[in-house]
Amino acid sequence: MKLTSNEKIDVKEILKDLDKYRPRRKGWTWRKNLTSPHRIGEYEYYQISGPLKNSIPLPAAKYFDNIDPQPDVVITAEIASGRFEDDIRRMRMAAWHGADHIMVIRTLGQSHIDGLIEGTPEGVGGIPITRKQIRATRKALDLIEDEVGRPINFHSYVSGVAGPEIAVLFAEEGVNGAHQDPQYNILYRGINPIRSFVDAAVAKRIMSSVDMLQIDGAHNANASARVAWKVMPELLVQHAINCAFSLKVGMKKNLIALSTVPPTVSPTPEFRMNLVYAVTLRELFKGFRFRAQMNTRYIESDLFDATRIHVLNTLISRLTSADLQSTITPDEGRNVPWHINSIRGIETAKHTLIALDGMKEFVKIDENKIRKHVRELKMRAILFMEEILEVGGYFEALEKGFFVDNGYYPERVGDGIVRKKNGEIAAGTVVPRDKDYLAPVCYHFGYNNLPEGIEKPCDLIGGCTLCNPDKIQYIDELDPEDNVEKRYEKTLKMIKSNEVKPEVEWFGDGWIQLDMTFPLKEELAEAAALEVARKLGLEDVQVVHRTVLHPVEGTYIELKARVPFRVKVDELKIPEKPELLSEDEIIEFVKKNPIMVVAGTVGNDEHSVGLREILDIKHGGIEKYGIKYVYLGTSVPLEKMIDAAIETNSDAILASMIITHNDVHIENMRKLHQIAIEKGIRDKIILVAGGTQITNDMAKANGMDAGFGRGTKGIHVASFLVKKKMELQKE
Repeated sequence: MKLTSNEKIDVKEILKDLDKYRPRRKGWTWRKNLTSPHRIGEYEYYQISGPLKNSIPLPAAKYFDNIDPQPDVVITAEIASGRFEDDIRRMRMAAWHGADHIMVIRTLGQSHIDGLIEGTPEGVGGIPITRKQIRATRKALDLIEDEVGRPINFHSYVSGVAGPEIAVLFAEEGVNGAHQDPQYNILYRGINPIRSFVDAAVAKRIMSSVDMLQIDGAHNANASARVAWKVMPELLVQHAINCAFSLKVGMKKNLIALSTVPPTVSPTPEFRMNLVYAVTLRELFKGFRFRAQMNTRYIESDLFDATRIHVLNTLISRLTSADLQSTITPDEGRNVPWHINSIRGIETAKHTLIALDGMKEFVKIDENKIRKHVRELKMRAILFMEEILEVGGYFEALEKGFFVDNGYYPERVGDGIVRKKNGEIAAGTVVPRDKDYLAPVCYHFGYNNLPEGIEKPCDLIGGCTLCNPDKIQYIDELDPEDNVEKRYEKTLKMIKSNEVKPEVEWFGDGWIQLDMTFPLKEELAEAAALEVARKLGLEDVQVVHRTVLHPVEGTYIELKARVPFRVKVDELKIPEKPELLSEDEIIEFVKKNPIMVVAGTVGNDEHSVGLREILDIKHGGIEKYGIKYVYLGTSVPLEKMIDAAIETNSDAILASMIITHNDVHIENMRKLHQIAIEKGIRDKIILVAGGTQITNDMAKANGMDAGFGRGTKGIHVASFLVKKKMELQKE
């Protein structure tokens, strides 16, 4: 099976023979960085990796020969639809935009699940926790990475009481990276501390056996604290504990990643505080990997606010270092994990990383000014660690509520999370192994009473599942109704009916987003927005965001709602897109065949901005391509347009017509055409009309050679003029 860019991914093919699928590779893959400096097009780059075979470049790329440089940093896409058949479509979208780390995260948390679930309904937790979900996803990613030409890392969570079992599942099925941090289980999931560390030792050993990247969970202290910057010393300590423990278990240092999160946002002096923390972290943990994630503690539902935070946080990645740049959008605040927001997050990271390429060649951190702040933060963290040792160790510190206390250490306010060493979930489940304990499996952590001469424990049973995947017991669906086959039947019915609904998360879910502004205070604006949606006939209407523009002058509202209808695809009319000449082709032709035009807004129309953007070089107008023009201004009589064209020996007239009441634009086009005939130049002059309500068909039907409407750029008009002049030269 092979993907092609003009065909949808076939879920039925993905599900076929899934019991026989084996992951093509295991372990984490970093991007292959190019020699610095490296030239792409006319530009030199210092921090880029190999190109993609297929991709969608950043929006402005069309002005730069569609170059698509890829940053040196791995980029994350976080997906949480709860339906893997829709997840894999979004993964494909994400990969085309440059993501190569796919995290499938929660709608409920995987770490809430206290047992390994096989054959569960596919939607559990929004996480691929069943073998079928993981296998189907990894199989799809194999195809997607072939399509884009770069390995894609698949990631999930090894946590909860079922952590070791999940680690085995992930190792068997080719999951490439996972969160694993015993402190996360203890502090945020209430699992017994001893059990959590014992489980972590087993899980980390298994993850290490297949070179799975480990990301810790220290950043959750930042996300949980009332005042996030005050937990900076604790964050450093949590990172240190998990890193040291992971090394002791046998994990490779270069596959241990710290989940670094800048601890504060504006209106605090964000950049100064976050930079000190970032420098401190990287100095203390040299040789480890850094996963840079944006601050989510203060994200609400404002897309633009989240984007601003994301950009500033990524600036710190460039000014210091990062190996993996995570992306998160306001979906966390809105609870709407939409396709478009996933792509927006990726493009924000990619845009910022490429925009700041090589910035350290020009910008340096002033070591003298930052040093005292870095030293102070290090001392606070060291003193924190020393106090943990003084009270008897980590478990005793937990019982005293040391962690996620909202005091800036050594200050404490007494609101830290308390966990009992001999209490919490799964307390009393850790027991010593008997002297004759024997586990005939590989990569087992701890005491194992192997017979003499046995080096590989699983030789005793003819191979374990990590060594012999044919021993894996594949379980399909248990629920006869809530499963991918049943859901996909409905999807196929819609596809075969040749009907479509808009979507944001699942195929044809019908969701749309609307935004509107009212001259009302917040409560009234929200009620008005809901009433507008009701009168439009929309269903399940919900307000997802509101911005107060002024307490009484205005409020901006964003809604999500479902449409109660489908659109027939075969009845859609697609307007023909004219083929544009390249900039070089236009410039070259105009050099050899000069073009002169007269331009103006006709009749009683005083609008000028749109036409000036088509003309002036500043806005990418026709002047950019060497086309000369005479601008006659606004409210130009039609006869004057023709006379000016004759006097200047022009090739074309560009007539702007914005006002359309009583079809005045239709009348003006007809008159312009008629006057040109009467003056004897119609066969020698190119007549072009433009305006927000004008279409090409309308213009041609009323005597023009072409019409250009909303969204027209200078290159569209220039390309048409050159093509038309080529035609006239042939006649």
